[in-house]
Amino acid sequence: MTISCQSSFQNNIHGSKPEGCGSLFLVATPIGNLEDMTYRAVRTLQECDIIAAEDTRQTRKLLSHFEISPSMLFSYHEHNKAASGPELIRYIIEGKNLALVSDAGLPAISDPGADLVALAISHSIPVIPIPGANAALSALIASGLPTTTFTFSGFLPRERKDIRAVLSTLALAQGTLLFYESPHRVLKTLTHLQEAFGNRRVVLARELTKRYEEFVRGTIEECSAWLAEHPPLGEYVIVVEGESKEEADLAGSAWWRELSIEEHVAHYETSGSERKEAMKKAASDRGLSKRDVYNTLLIRE
Repeated sequence: MTISCQSSFQNNIHGSKPEGCGSLFLVATPIGNLEDMTYRAVRTLQECDIIAAEDTRQTRKLLSHFEISPSMLFSYHEHNKAASGPELIRYIIEGKNLALVSDAGLPAISDPGADLVALAISHSIPVIPIPGANAALSALIASGLPTTTFTFSGFLPRERKDIRAVLSTLALAQGTLLFYESPHRVLKTLTHLQEAFGNRRVVLARELTKRYEEFVRGTIEECSAWLAEHPPLGEYVIVVEGESKEEADLAGSAWWRELSIEEHVAHYETSGSERKEAMKKAASDRGLSKRDVYNTLLIRE
């Protein structure tokens, strides 16, 4: 007879549960300010038998700050998850309670924790979220952009064709868009966003909850100019306004929707238009200024 651990689980580490089954706790950690650690998160880390961390060196600093001495601290990250995942599940099945943490914020968001959760669920292991700080939502609520509906996309792919594929699926989204980005790629990512969406409003949020927390608000073009004068530092959340209803109505029959700006201009050139005229037509189709199109082409050349 198979017993589902989740069905009988009480929401307490020491609560009633089927004999021999532990639980997987997803413990949020601060994204910068250590005061954002919750009482429940500290207690859970103190009481769990095992802590699995993306970077054990980073996690040891956190544990030391809160005077937590785990019985077992395991490394679990993208490069060892295939081997570590089943081993951690085995410990839980044997009765150990395991706390999973990421380097910052909620585990399983843009990290391999999602795979461990799926593996735990496939073995009927209780999965218990311990909420806390999250960079994307923190940036969203302070952005000034609509919060009713939103799409979190995490980090964009590395290859340009893959980036275009992802952004093309988001171009029609009317909810706010959320992306993560590293400092050395953020300017290039803004270029991709402008090419895909036009010169929309964006918010660049960095160093959230830390001493030098910063929000830069403006159009993609304005924020790109800001970064050109202020070299990017720290990890970024990029908050992008969704497509307006007017844009959606205009784009409803837009044949050029799947084309990049380069391809759009090339289409008119192939049809016999001079370069300047082709740029003017493409700009008109997209609701952009001719300068926007020129600048995008200039960056690509």
